[in-house]
Amino acid sequence: MPIPIIVQGIREGIDSIPYAYTVLKIAPWVLLVAALKYYFGGARNGSERVMHSKIVMITTKDGLNEEWQVNYLGNFHLLSILSPALKAQPAHRDVRVIFTTCSSYIGAKLDMKQLEAASSGSKPAGRTAAKKNGKTQKKASAEKEPSLFGLSKLALMIFATTFQKHLNAYQRPDKQPNGTRVIVVDPGLSRTPGTRRWLTGGSLWGLLIYLLTWPLWWLVLKSPQQGAQSILYAAMEARYGRGAGGWMVKECREVDFSRNDIKDEELAKKLWEFSEKQIEAKEKEGALKRAQTKPKEKVTDKDKSAKQENTKGSSTSGAGAAKEQTSGSRRSRKADQ
Repeated sequence: MPIPIIVQGIREGIDSIPYAYTVLKIAPWVLLVAALKYYFGGARNGSERVMHSKIVMITTKDGLNEEWQVNYLGNFHLLSILSPALKAQPAHRDVRVIFTTCSSYIGAKLDMKQLEAASSGSKPAGRTAAKKNGKTQKKASAEKEPSLFGLSKLALMIFATTFQKHLNAYQRPDKQPNGTRVIVVDPGLSRTPGTRRWLTGGSLWGLLIYLLTWPLWWLVLKSPQQGAQSILYAAMEARYGRGAGGWMVKECREVDFSRNDIKDEELAKKLWEFSEKQIEAKEKEGALKRAQTKPKEKVTDKDKSAKQENTKGSSTSGAGAAKEQTSGSRRSRKADQ
């Protein structure tokens, strides 16, 4: 199809082709938008590697701040459990632990007292108002629960560098160097559900504004596939299989941390001890809850077994009654003869 149209344009002129001038006017703008989209799309991963990894997802309800637990404390607890297994890996095996972060850690402030009060997840009880239409209402608390998103990302990056030092300090029995490397990746802003919720504020009006301005976000933000390029680069690039680890990757290249306190050993030690105490306290609370629920489970098990015995007894009695001879049966007639 394009070849006859081109031939017609050469022989008879562009005026003979319908909508030719309209297409020529729009084409530069389309090329400009494509160039801007390519520019804002970020770097592309060019590394190749066969992947044999798995994804582990753990969700719990321990009464902690959700952002603090999901972004930091869950990773800390999981890697504390997996630390002996990571140390015992063969020296020739390339093991990489990849953390994802974002630029929100730059403006976060790490205060242990404030963190202890905020991360516990305790909310002040609202004051009850007068009854309205027969229903009690609660007044909203004046103090809003602080967001720990940026602080959780900062704590995660501090833990990442500390965990790499912890792995490097381990002396293997075969005297071989450590084979596990920790990499922190900043994928940038992408059109993911998390970014959409952050932009809209979790409200319907925000979602409406986001939909109206969607062409702008389509142009500026990366797609999820483009945002994953830095993560794939950290997982596939061959040079990250050597060295001491503890790198940060952004736009498919190694960059420095934007804050110097990420490598502060005293701050990392305080954060490590605080996290261990917090996990220990929550584990004790969980053990007490399980101990309290055990007697109830035993009672329910006894009730179930008693019901099963009753049903078995009723079924056997019904079967025995069915086996009894009726007056009009053949066996009863033979017995009468």
